[in-house]
Amino acid sequence: MATDYGMRTQPQRHTLPPALRAPFTGRAWKEFVYLLLNLPMGILFFVYTITAISVSAGLIVTFLGIPLLAAALIGCRALGAVERTRARALLGLDVASPLPVRGEKSGLMSWVGAVLKSGVSWRHLLYGILHFPWALFSFVVSVTFMVTGWSLFLYPLWQWVFPEHTNQDGIALFSDGTNDFYLDTPFEIAATSVVGLVFVLASPWLIRGMTGVDRLMVAGLLGPSKLATRVSELESDRGVVVDTAAADLRRIERDLHDGAQARLVALAMDLGLAKEKLLADPEAAARMVDEAHGEVKVALQELRDLARGIHPAVLTDRGLDAALSSVASRCTVPVQVEVDLESRPAAAIEGIAYFTVSELLQNVSKHARASRASVDVWRMEDRLMLQVSDDGRGGANTSSGSGLAGLAERLDAVDGILVVDSPAGGPTTVTAELPWRK
Repeated sequence: MATDYGMRTQPQRHTLPPALRAPFTGRAWKEFVYLLLNLPMGILFFVYTITAISVSAGLIVTFLGIPLLAAALIGCRALGAVERTRARALLGLDVASPLPVRGEKSGLMSWVGAVLKSGVSWRHLLYGILHFPWALFSFVVSVTFMVTGWSLFLYPLWQWVFPEHTNQDGIALFSDGTNDFYLDTPFEIAATSVVGLVFVLASPWLIRGMTGVDRLMVAGLLGPSKLATRVSELESDRGVVVDTAAADLRRIERDLHDGAQARLVALAMDLGLAKEKLLADPEAAARMVDEAHGEVKVALQELRDLARGIHPAVLTDRGLDAALSSVASRCTVPVQVEVDLESRPAAAIEGIAYFTVSELLQNVSKHARASRASVDVWRMEDRLMLQVSDDGRGGANTSSGSGLAGLAERLDAVDGILVVDSPAGGPTTVTAELPWRK
């Protein structure tokens, strides 16, 4: 399917400012529904938590107390899953589920011990206790503001109910049994509607502020711990690093087998034939030795290229400036290199930066159809910044399966970032950010 990269979606423009649109947006009403559900969910979670803890504490002197406490914590985690789903549906807050509890060994007691040692489980229990008073407060305040605001704002439409069905002329603003003051004149009715409008306009922002507290509680108490998240990220990064290393080893093996090794085998055969013809046909033997000499030069060049691909000596000896200049000289288009570094980063980061620029310049040579390119390297606080630009046809992206996607994964494995700006028609700018780690 053809895609028109030149067409960009224009943001929708509204005639009303956000303050006037807020009461009529879907977000405001979703957040209000969330606060309405806060009370029943808060009561359910609180009652379950207090009951489960009380029963478990009462039976703690028996064998049943500890397993029952573990089961209660699992129940809290189940209710926490409901709360995360509610926040995702109504607040748009996507909180990842915590990792399941696994015992070190098989068996009930190992599982019970793992549950009791799980900080996530206790945070779910804490949420059930702390959320109830907040749920009660947010429910009362949100309902009061919404009902009061809309009732007063629409007062001109239902003011007739008072004289028609009651013995008063309107809303009683003041009454002491002797003197009564009702909102019944046109001015008073209009003023009441204006006051209601103020409440209506303020309610969405008040509700948004209260749901902000709910967001913090759900994300902070019902999500995975920072340590568990970091461990998961490191495991994923380790997989990327292992896969990358395996792919590099296969590439080196393939290059050796198909390149230098094949040439060296052919060279050995040619020298063997030349040796046999040395006495019978010296001229033919000389030609064969000359051809073998050419094969040796080609094999040596392939070995140099292969060694440079593993880790170039110029990078170790002279740093990124000289190494990137060497890479730029082999590009098919003129490349301007600017390296502004007062010191050298960690060796591993320096190597990753070198191979990142090298691969990006290979993409320029093979795919960009550019007439010139540039490489800029600088340090910004504790980050190493790389930027490769070209004036080619553009259209580069980090979609799955592309070379840039693999490069982005490699950078992510060391807490790096790859950003691609490449509209159709060009130009293309690829920015990489790496930790300095020195």
